[in-house]
Amino acid sequence: MNHLKSRLRFRSRPRRFRIRPRRRTALLAVGGLAAGLLLISPQSASAANLIQNPGFETAGTDGMPYCWEKSGWGDNDFTFTTVADAHSGTKAMKVELTRRVSGDRKALITESAACAPSVTVGKQYDLALWYKSTTPDTSVTLFRHDTTAGWQYWTDLKTLDMAASWTEATVRTPEIPAGTDRITWGVSVYGTGSVTTDDYTMDQVADPVPEPDCTGTAEECENGRWDVLPTQNPVRSMHSVVLNNGKVLLIAGSGNSEEMFEAGTFTSAVYDPKNGTYKQIPTPDDMFCAGHVQLDDGRVLVMSGNKAYPAADGSHGYEGYKDSYIFDPVTETYSKTNDMNDGHWYPSATILGNGDVISFGGLREDSTGSVAAELWSDAEQKWLELWKVNQTWSYWGLYPSMILMQDGRLFYSGSHVFGNNIPGTGSAIYDYGANTITQVPGLQRKDERDQSASVLLPPAQDQKVLTLGGGNIESNPEANRLTDVIDLKAANPAYVAGPPIPQGTVDLGNGKVAQTGNQGKMYVSAVLLPDGKVLETGGALHNRADPVFETSIYDPATNTFDPVATDPEERGYHSSAFLLPDGRVMTTGDNPGNGTWNHDVSIYTPPYLLKGPRPKITSVIDKEWVYGDTQRITVDRPIAKAELIRPAAVTHSSDPNQRFVDLPLSVDGNNIDLNVTSNPNLAPPGWYMLFAVDANGVPSVAEWVHLQGPTALAQASGDAPSAHVHDFADAPEGKTTGPLKKTKSKKVSPTISGCDRHYGTANVCVPTTFPKEVSKTTASRCEWLRENDYGRLKVNGRDDPLKLDRNRDGLACGKGDVKRR
Repeated sequence: MNHLKSRLRFRSRPRRFRIRPRRRTALLAVGGLAAGLLLISPQSASAANLIQNPGFETAGTDGMPYCWEKSGWGDNDFTFTTVADAHSGTKAMKVELTRRVSGDRKALITESAACAPSVTVGKQYDLALWYKSTTPDTSVTLFRHDTTAGWQYWTDLKTLDMAASWTEATVRTPEIPAGTDRITWGVSVYGTGSVTTDDYTMDQVADPVPEPDCTGTAEECENGRWDVLPTQNPVRSMHSVVLNNGKVLLIAGSGNSEEMFEAGTFTSAVYDPKNGTYKQIPTPDDMFCAGHVQLDDGRVLVMSGNKAYPAADGSHGYEGYKDSYIFDPVTETYSKTNDMNDGHWYPSATILGNGDVISFGGLREDSTGSVAAELWSDAEQKWLELWKVNQTWSYWGLYPSMILMQDGRLFYSGSHVFGNNIPGTGSAIYDYGANTITQVPGLQRKDERDQSASVLLPPAQDQKVLTLGGGNIESNPEANRLTDVIDLKAANPAYVAGPPIPQGTVDLGNGKVAQTGNQGKMYVSAVLLPDGKVLETGGALHNRADPVFETSIYDPATNTFDPVATDPEERGYHSSAFLLPDGRVMTTGDNPGNGTWNHDVSIYTPPYLLKGPRPKITSVIDKEWVYGDTQRITVDRPIAKAELIRPAAVTHSSDPNQRFVDLPLSVDGNNIDLNVTSNPNLAPPGWYMLFAVDANGVPSVAEWVHLQGPTALAQASGDAPSAHVHDFADAPEGKTTGPLKKTKSKKVSPTISGCDRHYGTANVCVPTTFPKEVSKTTASRCEWLRENDYGRLKVNGRDDPLKLDRNRDGLACGKGDVKRR
């Protein structure tokens, strides 16, 4: 095992972070709190405590107080003791770990109808307890009773500071999920040391104010509104990266234009949503179809790109170079890093819990598929040598969607670009530390998920992934309506079918018509919204053809879609959609097979922005955050939740780093303490948009906060918590394989993009396989090309595999060609 394994997998103890003294200073400055006090108790809707035996005074069975039980897992030595050192009364509960390799222990309200508090779906509850602690590795942990599936883990709410004297901790639950009738909770201890607790309370939060009046038309308030901006995007960008100053980096490179490539014209632009302006940026290389991700300091790592377009004679396909760059949002310039070990046109890019970046797949400099895993070291600020990185010698394809799980493993969702999926079930869990790949079952029609979209559903703590739509540019069937949802908390995770994507209209070349049958879409975009839902938009029915006009909002709480207003612009291949800090969604691009480009930009205003005044974050005491911390903000009126949303870095329907991290609240009037997860795998280090959201789902404008803080604040500290990692997905039953035999690459067809280069220029895509409704005659194929505005097509060389140049005059689909069938 090489030296990287412990850095990439946080199932063991991660590096620690500290900022405790600074945090307390900020809180005292605002609230004048007593030493050690986390929060003044919030006012509740009812004075009735929902906890039975809250102070452990009544004896029960198995050495535990009535309505309390022992709970926990893993390899550790522990004791549960009822002690006389109480906050009030004569008894308290002490849980102690004397040895720990893994897992946790907790005294939990008994999971039974007699003891577990009843709850109401959609309501929130304020929890409080008094405690002493000798370890920083503690967390208030919730379980919920699902009326169908039974008891299950829900979420961790709050990390407790070490405290030698009795200290009160309070925290508010998220809204109770659908199907939940009871909850139970307690304090998890997951490090050596002890926690003594007493005097638990649980009260229902007062009902929110009535919904405000609509501020738009009735239609807008129900479905939102799209606006096409008056200023066009000046570059042919297929890469969109939201920067930590609120601007958007739009990367085009050669923009899928062979003419621009030959001229050495490579472009990028920075868009400022505040004033609607664009600034074009000198771009040193062809970053067309590169990979990209924001580093923990806010700079953007851009990896590989296009070294060459395919040859017309089929001797080679696209080629990926080894170059890598960093874009600095402050100076708005690119600087070169060291080279990657291999070329990677269309690579993945996933930031890990320690700030490193791992990358898979793509095409090499010789057009073959890269089997090399690459690792950017945050500590060394460079790409590591290949021998320092675990290798499975597996070809993951192009833009494989690799999503970081809560324990540091990677989930390949099955979303990818171009053609068939990887062999096997089409989705898998990759364990870097063990260097194994385990197949995950259940993905429907796994070879028709080309340019589907996958997203880690809100909140990230739930560990659920949604995959939507897709097609296959090689076989070119009608794109599907399929959705699949997987719960990565399950011992043996498996996809289950979700609700179909709603149907809209499709333009088959003669104007919009209603979709029928099972028609869906590929090139779909999925955007996390601050109200905890997902916007899906854009797409097309076939390979770079037949745009679909449909937008809907998916609600993870109900597993349903709600159709809303539709983007009036075509958004197929090379389009992207992403969240802006003001809560709106921006969409760009479309590059159909005829090689044209849509420079129009659309903005979607969701219904939540048409519900009257928005809550406002009036202050953020400290914008440098660390894990397991409590951070105070002030707001101008009551809020129901707050979250961190990682800014987009999206291309080709793929943004595996997109995530929504819940920040459980501790409420004292307009002073809100936000409880930050202790687990860097749930919220990898970097800059995040902080939203405060009221009970009607109306979000504030985002404030930017930096999770992890400067390097000086991220050193090891004895009073900082380690990550509370759970034993989710611990018994997968799929086939598990280790590294394959070492090889240089995977053979890939030069026509992997689904385009026959015998016709037109490299930026024109005559499909290798026409849609099935197009008969295999010259006349039918030429009519389809005419309806899709291909214009005159030069035949490259002597070969005419699609029989479009019957008269052999060097031009496809001329009058003589169509007459001679």
